[in-house]
Amino acid sequence: MEWATTLISLLVFFISCHLLISSKRKQLHKGRLPPGPTPLPLIGNFLQIKSSETLKSLIKLREKYGPVFTVYFGTRPVLVLCGHQAVKEALIDKAEEFSGRTTVPSLEPSFQGYGVAFSNGARWKELRQFSLTVLRSFGMGKKSIEERIQEEAQFLLEEFRKTKENPFDPTFFLGCAFSNIICSIVFGNRFDYEDKEFQALVVMIHKFFWKMSTSWAQFYDIYANYLNYIPGIYSKIYDATDMKLLIAKRIKKNQETLDLNFPRDYIDCFLIRMEKEKDNPGSEFIIKNLEHSILSLIRGGSESGSSTLTYGFLLLMKYPEVQAKVHEEIDRVIGHNRFPNTEDRRQMPYTDAVIHEVQRCSDIFPMGAAHMVTRDTEFRGYQIPKGMAVYPLLSTVLHDPTMFKSPNAFNPENFLDENGRFKKNEAFVPFSAGKRNCLGEGLARMELFLFFTTILQNFHLKSLVPPEDIDLTFQESGISNIPPFYQLCAIPH
Repeated sequence: MEWATTLISLLVFFISCHLLISSKRKQLHKGRLPPGPTPLPLIGNFLQIKSSETLKSLIKLREKYGPVFTVYFGTRPVLVLCGHQAVKEALIDKAEEFSGRTTVPSLEPSFQGYGVAFSNGARWKELRQFSLTVLRSFGMGKKSIEERIQEEAQFLLEEFRKTKENPFDPTFFLGCAFSNIICSIVFGNRFDYEDKEFQALVVMIHKFFWKMSTSWAQFYDIYANYLNYIPGIYSKIYDATDMKLLIAKRIKKNQETLDLNFPRDYIDCFLIRMEKEKDNPGSEFIIKNLEHSILSLIRGGSESGSSTLTYGFLLLMKYPEVQAKVHEEIDRVIGHNRFPNTEDRRQMPYTDAVIHEVQRCSDIFPMGAAHMVTRDTEFRGYQIPKGMAVYPLLSTVLHDPTMFKSPNAFNPENFLDENGRFKKNEAFVPFSAGKRNCLGEGLARMELFLFFTTILQNFHLKSLVPPEDIDLTFQESGISNIPPFYQLCAIPH
């Protein structure tokens, strides 16, 4: 009889939960959410979404429910957007309504709604405007930052030369190069690649993205509401404590040597603004927002670019004919007697197309950053309630068959017209789109072009295995796509 009593109790529990969830769904969604698979009590769409392959599971659901549908991560409803048209209609055509940010559970303890990337409302608007202004004042989009990148490219080049044609993994060197550019803006100086503190920072950034993209992190993000009841469960997810300690140390150093009339970097600019608003109890210019904004800037300004080129170099070795054409164009347009500059891009349509195609195929943030609806809004005939999480699957935009000639293959012709001229494509959204697009998009584009052309101007990238044996499968695919481990030889060109 005991087993029967237990069974009946469980049935009553699940039925009660189901009725409660159904009631809340009707209340919250007003009966007009996009269609989607029927969720089970507590576990939502557990049967339809494989947590180790969240993106693939969602893309499979698209086949049945179309480009706009609803899924449940546990008891949390999520609006999923697939393909160029649906993402454009939301993030661009209804930019304000879809400009909110919801933080996935694995990142919540690290950011807690603070900083420029994961805040909302007035806080986000103030911090974003301030950060854009500071980035521009320190050269973003100007000749001064181009010269800084060109200088860093020479340090990167020297690291490649030191390998003396022996096999090496380029991941760390590329991480140092990209990190140094954003560090020079945020901290006011670049670091030597041998600097132990800097090395630790580069490793921490890479580890952060890798951990956030594991199967466990994806599982946690879906079922955090229940998993958090298990003591110590979050310890399996990488947090940013070490990075925050390093940032706090740098802020303190700046505070001790601050000159209100001569800001040296992003930190100084923020501290000066703090001083100006010290009598404003509602000011957003507080240490916590400074720390988390720096964390966001360094995180975004380092790993995305370095991972893109890491994967890009692998693609060039997989397709040696593409590398050969890039070498030919660099030799013809730039030669070997000067540094590449951003003006060269206009005369190098093939190289420009290759870099865009590398970004498209590296697909660094395949699910995009999670958005949130800022107010009740009508979308494609449905009523989307304020506060609902939105996943714009950028991967489905970057591989949209209606927008690209070869959506699932590495092909620079995706960005070339019939005359071999560079062709823009509005579905090219590696930096997302709308009001929440990447703060440093202009800087990232410049870095990718200058680092890429400088390395290819000087080296031929040689694989340790035949091109046909190169495996392009990502190590991890979650919040970001982590390139596979490999080694190459840099042969003087």
